[in-house]
Amino acid sequence: MADMVKTGEFRGPRDYEIVDRRTLMIAALSVALAIGAGLAAQLLTSLIGLITNVSFYGRISTAFVDPAGAHPHVLKLLLVPMIGALIIGLMARYGSAAIRGHGIPEVMENVLFGGSRIPARVLVLKPLSAAIAIGTGGPFGAEGPIIATGGALGSLAGQLMRITSDERKILLASGAAAGMAATFGSPVSAVLLSVELLLFEYRARSLIPVALAAATATGVRAVFHGTAPVFAMANVASPSGPALAAYALIGLIAGIIAAGVTRATYAIEDVFEKVGHKLHIHWMWWPIIGAFVVGVVGIFDPRVLGVGYDNISGVLSGSIAGRALLALLIFKFIAWSVYLGSGTSGGTMAPLFTIGGAIGAILGGMIASMLPSLGVDHRVAGLVGMAAMFAGASHALLTSVVMAFETTRQPLGLLPLLAGCTVGYFASIFLGRHSIMTEKLARRGAALRLEYAVDHLAHVLVRDAAARKVVTLTDTSTVAEVREWIASGAGHTTHQGFPVLNDQDILVGVVTRRDILDPTRTGKERIREIIRRPPVVVYEDNSLRDAADQMVTEEVGRLPVVSRDETLKVVGILSRSDLLSAHRPRLAAATRMKRVRRFRAWR
Repeated sequence: MADMVKTGEFRGPRDYEIVDRRTLMIAALSVALAIGAGLAAQLLTSLIGLITNVSFYGRISTAFVDPAGAHPHVLKLLLVPMIGALIIGLMARYGSAAIRGHGIPEVMENVLFGGSRIPARVLVLKPLSAAIAIGTGGPFGAEGPIIATGGALGSLAGQLMRITSDERKILLASGAAAGMAATFGSPVSAVLLSVELLLFEYRARSLIPVALAAATATGVRAVFHGTAPVFAMANVASPSGPALAAYALIGLIAGIIAAGVTRATYAIEDVFEKVGHKLHIHWMWWPIIGAFVVGVVGIFDPRVLGVGYDNISGVLSGSIAGRALLALLIFKFIAWSVYLGSGTSGGTMAPLFTIGGAIGAILGGMIASMLPSLGVDHRVAGLVGMAAMFAGASHALLTSVVMAFETTRQPLGLLPLLAGCTVGYFASIFLGRHSIMTEKLARRGAALRLEYAVDHLAHVLVRDAAARKVVTLTDTSTVAEVREWIASGAGHTTHQGFPVLNDQDILVGVVTRRDILDPTRTGKERIREIIRRPPVVVYEDNSLRDAADQMVTEEVGRLPVVSRDETLKVVGILSRSDLLSAHRPRLAAATRMKRVRRFRAWR
C-alpha cells in the first residue's frame, strides 16, 4: 500500500470515445461480410428461381419467374405447395425449429436475449427452407429470410472471433442490412431497418459498420442486376395540399388495417396452436394445412403464389386495377396469413407491400373518381398504402418512408410518404402496442421497450450530484481511534465508506464501516493498513453515466470525486443513492406534465 501511495496509483473512469481502433476493425469485417451476404442473396434468389422452375414449369433454370406464368394444373396447384410444406416441416423438426417464422423477429430475439448468437445451422437451413417455401408457391417475400441469413452470417463471424457481445451485435446487424440492401438495392433503408429493429441504438461505432455493409451489398447487387429501381414507376407530380391530406387519410386507413393484420396473423397462429395440441397433431404437419389453403387460393388467383414482386410493380404502375386488384388484396392476405400462421418459413415485407399497395390504390381510385378536383394520383396512393402498411405493421417508420422512395426513385412521392406513413404509424401504435415483429417476443414474456432516448444520467455531471461535505479519515489513525470516534456519534454520516487521506490531503484509498468494525481486527492497525485496493475515483466533470459504469465495473457503492487539476484531491463523494436522486428532476417534470394534462382535461 505504501508503494501505491508513492506512485499515485488509482482507478478512474475511461474517457468516452465516439469511435476507436476496434471500430475500424469491425467496419472492415462488415464490408467483408456484406460481400458474402450480397452473394448469399443472389444465391437464394437463384435457388428460389430453380425450385419454381422445377416445380411449376418442369425445367432446369435459375431464372426468377412467377408461378402464375406456368398456368399450372389444379392438382399441381394443390400438391406442389403441400410437398414443399412437408419438406420444411421435416427440416424444422430434425434440423432447427429456428427456421420457422419470417426471420426478423427471430433475429431480434437473438439480439435482445441471445447475445447475438445464431446457430451455424440456421445459416444454411433458413435460406434453404425459405427457397423451398417460396419456390413451391408460398406467398412470401425473400427479404425476411435473406435478412435472417445475413444476420446469421454476421453472428457466426462474431462467434469465431474474440470480440465482445456488443461488437457481435454490430456484425449481425451489418449482415442483416447487407441482406436487405442486396435484395432491394435500398442501402439507406437497410441501415434504418437495422437501427429501428436490430441495433436498438444510434451510435457512430455501430452506425458506421452497418452503413458500409449496406453500401457494399448494394454494389454487389448492382453487378448482377444493375442500378434500376426494383419497383419501376412513371414519374409522379408534386401533390397539392388537398391531395396531401387525402394521402394522409389513406395512410391512416392503412395503419388501422395494419394493426388488424398483425392481430389476425397471430390469431391464426393461435388457432393452429390450439387445434394442433387438442388433436395431438405435431407442429411439423401444420404447414401442410397452410399450404393446402395456399393451393386452394391459387386456383382462384394464381398471382398470389410466390414472391409477387411483379404484383407490387403492377399496383404501383396501375396495370392491376379494379376487381383484379381487389381479388389480389383478398386472396394474398388469406394465403399469406394462413401459411405464415401455420409455422412455415417466409418473409412478410413483400406481402405487406402487396396488401398495403392494393389498399392504397383502391382508396386512391375511389377518391379520384368521387373528388377529381383533389388531384389524387392512384399510383401515389398505392405507394403510400404500401409503405404505411409496413410502417404500421413493423413500427419502423423511417425505414418504410425511405424504402418506398429507394425502391421507386420518386422524390416527389416523399412528402405523401412521410405524411401517410406517420399517420399510419401513429394509428397502429395507438391501437396496438406491439408490431408484427415484436408480438411473438412479447408473448414469450420478453420485456420490450424499443424506444430511443439519450440516457438522462449522461446529461448530468458528477459535480452537480455529488455530496460536497465529505467525511474523511487520516491514514495514520488507528482502527481503535476511528471506532471510538464512530461510537461517540461524531462520525455520524449517511455514507458507509470513508475516503482515506495522507498528511498531504491526497487520497490513498477508501475503507468501509465493515472494514473498521471487523471483530477480527485488534484495533492497533493503522487505517492505511486495512485499505484493500487502490482508490477507485470519478472526476467531477464525468457524467453520472460514467460514474454508474465505474461503480458496476469496480463493484463499489460509492466513489470519491476528485479534480482533474489536482489529482487525487477529494472534492466530494458520490453514492448509489445520489445516482437515483439524479432522476428526481426528470420524474418531477414528467409528473408536472401529467398534472397539466389532467387539469386541461378537467376544464
